[in-house]
Amino acid sequence: MNNNTKLTGKNILITAGAQGIGEAITKHFIDSGANVAIHYFSSADTANQLKEYANKKGQKAVTISGDLTKESDANLLVEKTVEALGSLDILINNAGSMVARKMLNEMEADFWHKVMDINLTSMMFVTRAAAPFLAKKEHSSIVNLASLAGRKGGHSGSLVYSTSKGAILTFTRALSSELGPQGTRVNAVAPGLILGTSFHNTHTTKESAAATIAGIPIQRPGNADDVARAVLYLASEYDGFITGATLDINGGVYNM
Repeated sequence: MNNNTKLTGKNILITAGAQGIGEAITKHFIDSGANVAIHYFSSADTANQLKEYANKKGQKAVTISGDLTKESDANLLVEKTVEALGSLDILINNAGSMVARKMLNEMEADFWHKVMDINLTSMMFVTRAAAPFLAKKEHSSIVNLASLAGRKGGHSGSLVYSTSKGAILTFTRALSSELGPQGTRVNAVAPGLILGTSFHNTHTTKESAAATIAGIPIQRPGNADDVARAVLYLASEYDGFITGATLDINGGVYNM
């Protein structure tokens, strides 16, 4: 795991921090000496295991449930985080979902709004609530989870998901300009095929994964730790001149 001592004692909020990529991110922050607020929606058992793991290392940790598409839940999440940890240094906006694959000709308005709310509106709610607390710290940071789908448009049936993830790239750039004067850097990561997560277990067939891997220059899929290391890199205060950037994590299948 990461031995970055710059993160020792830092207070981190990770949304959807108890499953898949989020779980790996949380564990890497704990192993780097950070205190963590672990948001979850349905993964209570894993969240509590991560809390115990942090506590055994002598670090503070709190688990907080909530539906972040609800403004009140997002506000409460940040309030409980600051109450438990004392302050907030870093926000990791990881929550998101494809929900299901739907083509344009079968797209209902309710489904469109649901996916947009899960991936994009929830991120705005949490970030808006967290920004005043991040402003109180000299070196604060936000890392948003986008996707290769936001770069390329995604596979068949991912229209709304890809659109929301593309919007996160722009959200990141715009927010870096807005929050830069308060000392908060804002960056994003855009993972490609990350196997071993519930997302791809649910939405990606073995055939599709195999076809994607065949086109990856380094000839392997990614894993959650690949993403977690990149998130910690961007979040760490020692990289203080990087803001408004998106780090692509896809094995070289797409770059720009």
